[in-house]
Amino acid sequence: MKFRDRSLRELAEMVIGDADHFEYRSSSYITRFFQECDLDFVHDGSTRWIWTSDRLAELLNEPQSAAFVLPERFVHVFRILMLKADAADDDAGRVRALDALNKPFSREGYEAFYGEDDQLYLRHVGTKTVSTAANPHRPFTPDELSRRDRLERFLDKCSEDELIEDVLLPLFRQLGFHKITSAGHKDKALEYGKDVWMRYVLPTQHVLYFGVQAKKGKLDSSGTSQGSNANIAEIFNQALMMLGHEIFDPETSRRVLVDHAFIVAGGVITKQARNWLGGKLDASKRSQVMFMDRDDILNLHIVCNLPVPVHSSDHRPLPGDDDIPF
Repeated sequence: MKFRDRSLRELAEMVIGDADHFEYRSSSYITRFFQECDLDFVHDGSTRWIWTSDRLAELLNEPQSAAFVLPERFVHVFRILMLKADAADDDAGRVRALDALNKPFSREGYEAFYGEDDQLYLRHVGTKTVSTAANPHRPFTPDELSRRDRLERFLDKCSEDELIEDVLLPLFRQLGFHKITSAGHKDKALEYGKDVWMRYVLPTQHVLYFGVQAKKGKLDSSGTSQGSNANIAEIFNQALMMLGHEIFDPETSRRVLVDHAFIVAGGVITKQARNWLGGKLDASKRSQVMFMDRDDILNLHIVCNLPVPVHSSDHRPLPGDDDIPF
């Protein structure tokens, strides 16, 4: 994606505060602003608007998650820039700042607006497509790669319940799922093949229901389960149970069927396992089953900017704990 040089300059001048209704930022404060945006850009002392314009152009060149959607990190810069908490005294609701921001964006076919949550959003004028989706395929910063490594180490150590409670539930909440209910593993008889059920409300207000079957390790198509690796045949019946049993939604006071099933693995789901399950399910149920493996979990967790959980074995005793008498 490419913006006109004129538009990039105007946007850059707003970031550095050379435009009305925006906070002025010197070299060190420009660096600090980009750090607040989770970017590792460091101003090199060159002309402020030229350097900032070049950085915005870099962000625009990152992969888009869909047509007419601006790159996630580019959008995030302006979401931070337009926080209502940073409003100037003469522009309490940031109305004037928003009008100024929309001049270069409208030139490129986009419109900035505040949502009901008072966060800034950008949409394509022609298609009304809103640039909101986190893109798990974008390049990661060094800090994000470090967090990804820490999360991967957690997945190596965690139990199945910890995978669900500490990783999957916060992730699905962040992705916009509602009424997320975990069955847990205390009463297997009540699960009916589901570790988690949840619902997702479409823009049309129609509701889809999802069931999640989670396994800690690798899912493969070997004859038997070995260690933490699970045989895909073991979750075949669970997937059928998931799609065939009703759940009760207390908010609507009615029983509903699960529309789609997520099979989630804290390890790898092999291609052979996916093909085996696809061959066992009939055509209608095959379209209802979706897979998430370790890479999907890691990438989504990082782009959603969720805190990395800490395994209990990583807690070290405080200095002097060994001296406490019992």
